[in-house]
This record gives sequence, C-alpha cells and structure tokens, in this order.
Amino acid sequence: MPTEADTNCIFCKIVQGEVPCFKIFEDRETLAFMDISPVHDGHCLVIPKAHFATVFDIAPRAVAAAARTAALVAKAVDQAVKPDGLNLIQANGPGAGQSVGHFHFHVFPRKMNDGVAINWERVCGIRPAPAMVPWFLNHST
Repeated sequence: MPTEADTNCIFCKIVQGEVPCFKIFEDRETLAFMDISPVHDGHCLVIPKAHFATVFDIAPRAVAAAARTAALVAKAVDQAVKPDGLNLIQANGPGAGQSVGHFHFHVFPRKMNDGVAINWERVCGIRPAPAMVPWFLNHST
C-alpha cells in the first residue's frame, strides 16, 4: 500500500516540487528525472509518484506504470546517448544498494569496458534457496 508522501523522502520532496530536479518525463503516476550523481551521460531515475519503499511494498499497478515509463525513457536514452548497452536497475534494501527508500528504476546507459561492477560470477545450474521451494509449490498456477 502506498503511504502518504514521506516527509523525509527526497523523492517525495521532488514529486511535491519542494526539491528541484531535471525532469525528463512525467505522467499521472510516474516521474523521470536525471540522476544527481550519474555514472554516465543519460543516467536517470524513474519513480512512482506514490511512496512505496521497495518492491515488497509496491502495488502491481504502480510497478507496471513505473516499468512502462522506464521502457519509454530507456528508448529515449538509447536514441540520444547511443550507449553500447543499457541496464534497468531496481534495488531493494541496503544489502542490494538501495540508497533512497522510495521504489525506483535506474535507467543506466553502459559503455563497453566501463569498469562499472554490477555483475556477478556466472555459475551454471539453477540453485533456488531451499526455503523457496514450498512457497513456489503453493503459489504456482
């Protein structure tokens, strides 16, 4: 469930116009703006206007709206910046690197050999956590 704007959330303050941003897209449900600490030209953020801290809190409709906007913005960044690739990054909690407690996507253009480490070691094989198996068995269609 969304909460009212969090008075301590920088993204809520941006949505409310209390903190400036370089806005690149806005609709009824979402806002996209340039990242204040970009890794590469074109690095921007897409947020739902309603406050949801993480993917565990966000309503399906809000995540769908943010994903639609992220896809639209990613296409624009790809055309404008012409990167070698592009990541859509969405982190949840400090262990995943989430620095602002408001659900958001990074639209992150990449350059070959840019040295940005967000990759993990590739190991063959499917390895679900044992505790996941009963959950999936009870929730599959």
